[in-house]
Amino acid sequence: MIRPLVKPLPRRALGRTGEKLSIIGMGGIVVMNETQEHADRVVAEAFEAGVNYFDVAPTYGDAEQRLGPALKPFRHEVFLACKTIERDRRGAEKELHQSLKNLCTDHLDLYQMHSLETREDIDRAFGPGGAIETFEKAKGAGKVRFCGFSAHSVEAALAAMDLYAFDTILLPLNYVCWFRGNFGPQVVEKAGEKGMGILALKAGAHTVAEKNARPPYTKCWYVPLEKEQQIARSFSFTLSLPITAALPPAEEKFFRIALKAATALNPPGETELKALEREAAAFEPLFRYPAWKS
Repeated sequence: MIRPLVKPLPRRALGRTGEKLSIIGMGGIVVMNETQEHADRVVAEAFEAGVNYFDVAPTYGDAEQRLGPALKPFRHEVFLACKTIERDRRGAEKELHQSLKNLCTDHLDLYQMHSLETREDIDRAFGPGGAIETFEKAKGAGKVRFCGFSAHSVEAALAAMDLYAFDTILLPLNYVCWFRGNFGPQVVEKAGEKGMGILALKAGAHTVAEKNARPPYTKCWYVPLEKEQQIARSFSFTLSLPITAALPPAEEKFFRIALKAATALNPPGETELKALEREAAAFEPLFRYPAWKS
């Protein structure tokens, strides 16, 4: 059970959208492969705890089918974000319509290009007949309120921001990627200059899983931080950046820990930042910059 928070969950402005989101969001994978009864309970408890930002994607198994019905009682009071992995107009349009059906809604608050990473992703999504055409059409028709993207390379993120006036970006941001992988500072700076809302993934991630080793948790492909103190420090770092909200790792227990920690976060001082940088040097980041070969 998600217990009532001692302090209200803070909310922050989402760029130029006029929206305010809880600094901790709930990823749909939390309810993936769960019964509908369990999904209903977890979502209701999250809402009661102050969470108003929910994020999901068609690639997350049955997460849309579980999250949609669970959100029905609260749909008009929450900010619902979804994604498409499709890079062409027709594929994205088909996926959008299916997501709306699965999520039991007639519109999405935020629709995002999912996991832009390579040159090919950029060329296809923004070229003739690309997914960006679906985004424009859906926004004009009222099926989508805001448009964004998630990125797994700095190069793709910078390119996407130059090609379209997106409202938001969703990016892996944690101290190991930031200090050890040089991944994040460039994107956060540019997105801020453009007035975009910045959302964080992988704030509770630690490092890559060893080669040929099975990740320790079924809903995480990487090794997450596990101890409450570690998780709190990591979220304190990520949420000290000029961002709106962070999504915890998809395991339910990590979502609960992050939610509890979020009401008592203190931005790290210079000494703490140096300590995090020293720690980061010992671990392999999930993402690095540069990633593209020149």
